[in-house]
Amino acid sequence: MSDFLFARSQMAMSLAFHIVFAALGIGMPLLMVLAEGAYLRTRNPVYLELSKRWAKGTAILFAVGAVSGTVLSFELGLLWPRFMAEAGAIIGMPFSLEGFAFFTEAIFIGVYLYGRTRLSPLLHWLAGVVVAASGVLSGIFVVAANAWMNAPAGFTFAGGRFTGIDPVAAMLNPATLHEVLHMTLAAFVATGFAVAGVHAFYLLRTPASPFHRCALGLALGLAGVCIPLQVASGDLSARVVGRFQPAKLAAMEALYRTQENAPLILGGIPDDGARMTRLGLTIPRGLSLLLGDSPGTRVTGLEAFPRANWPDVRIVHWSFDLMVACGFAMLAVAGWSVWLWLRRRRLAEHRRFLRALVAAGPLGFLAIEAGWVVTEVGRQPWIIYGVMRTREAVTPVHGIAVPFAVFTGLYAFLGVAVFSLLRGQFRETAGTVSTTPPA
Repeated sequence: MSDFLFARSQMAMSLAFHIVFAALGIGMPLLMVLAEGAYLRTRNPVYLELSKRWAKGTAILFAVGAVSGTVLSFELGLLWPRFMAEAGAIIGMPFSLEGFAFFTEAIFIGVYLYGRTRLSPLLHWLAGVVVAASGVLSGIFVVAANAWMNAPAGFTFAGGRFTGIDPVAAMLNPATLHEVLHMTLAAFVATGFAVAGVHAFYLLRTPASPFHRCALGLALGLAGVCIPLQVASGDLSARVVGRFQPAKLAAMEALYRTQENAPLILGGIPDDGARMTRLGLTIPRGLSLLLGDSPGTRVTGLEAFPRANWPDVRIVHWSFDLMVACGFAMLAVAGWSVWLWLRRRRLAEHRRFLRALVAAGPLGFLAIEAGWVVTEVGRQPWIIYGVMRTREAVTPVHGIAVPFAVFTGLYAFLGVAVFSLLRGQFRETAGTVSTTPPA
């Protein structure tokens, strides 16, 4: 493997690891705040115990996310020096704001963990609200920087240099809204389903546990509210990508030929040589309808771009299909939960549904990983879309294989450590809390 591929692989591995903790860092504080808010409203001690457990889990995830995020910041400078030299002045603003949000979150996590007996209940809850808001803002600012790489704005590029830089316009680029919305909802959905899946697993063993029943209700409620919004935001994202990154959209849909009445292709095997997708399920006019609300909408195919500017169609198309499949599977589970609730109002006693929740638990994070593959691989061969190629930005230093192996081992160790710590948190069944929760 060349140094270029090692650099890309190391960045991909780091992002794949960090994005899990970034998403949990957005979703878990909200669950923590919801649990404490439910306690303040109902005085049910189960919710108080639940907020304490989720607060401990949030602290663990925050610490690991801080480590992996710091590694990523160093990798940007070490692996992609020309990118940072040229674009640093443009994306520095969202990264600086992210640092401010990060430190705010760190401070108020400490206040929340150690101020439970020192603050009034309302002030303590408000400290948790600040933690949750800071986590969301951290994600927003980082995603805004990534959005700029997909839809660069706020500068003039001439003679190989960036001039006339407007950091605000860069941060508020055309891709920011849909990427921020899609990623924030994805974090809530993934966290909600993952936590619901864990507590559904324990409810299969101890159906009467009030602790796991309350946890299931809050986590599933968050996921159930956000998943239909996420599907709608996905539609918005596809339309924006089609406008500003048509080559990426063509790869997502494995569409080689520019055409009206463009079909929607599910699955299949893209063949770049023959410029067709074999064995896929084709929905006539489906893509034109989705993008332009009309079967006559003209959709640009990959043939409109030089072959050297194509992303890897198979990876992008399959990752996109995987993301969409996971999203609709979770939407189906959420719909099932609503139907069961309206009929029986006893979700925790329906064992088939609990098994489905356990199976759906990882789908949100699988969708996030697949979605980021679509975002990053779909932008290739550009690190800044239409402006700078990835090969032009990579470090000229050789021997990147060694740090790649070292960081792979580090992430494996961190993953095992976090799993062990969180497993200990979830295995505690809160047996001292005997209050019967709401249905």
